[in-house]
Amino acid sequence: QVKLVESGGGFVQVGDSLRLSCAASGDTRCISKMGWYRQVPGKVLGVVAKLSTDSNTKSTESVKGRCTISRDSVKGTLFLQMNSLTSEDTAVYYCKAEGFPESAGVEGCHGVDYWGKGTLVTVSA
Repeated sequence: QVKLVESGGGFVQVGDSLRLSCAASGDTRCISKMGWYRQVPGKVLGVVAKLSTDSNTKSTESVKGRCTISRDSVKGTLFLQMNSLTSEDTAVYYCKAEGFPESAGVEGCHGVDYWGKGTLVTVSA
């Protein structure tokens, strides 16, 4: 079992920066990829940025050049540095951890995905 807890959200102005954190605890050895997703009320959940096990990153077009995903290799905490925020970045941000599938051969890991409860980011003009 893995528990994810996001923090760092808040109320900011257009042009400000924020750094979101996602603290992972539990059987974190089962975590392969991690990522940040966001949901605007009334809209579908969308990916913001993802970090793979080989440290490759991908981000959605609307945040490229403004957001950086990273992970503390010791503590396993996932970060999302967001700069030059716009009102369109207003959303609840969720952290997701993808588990190693059984085919990966990591003992005790069964491909379970985990989600945090989210942190709200509000960007005001």
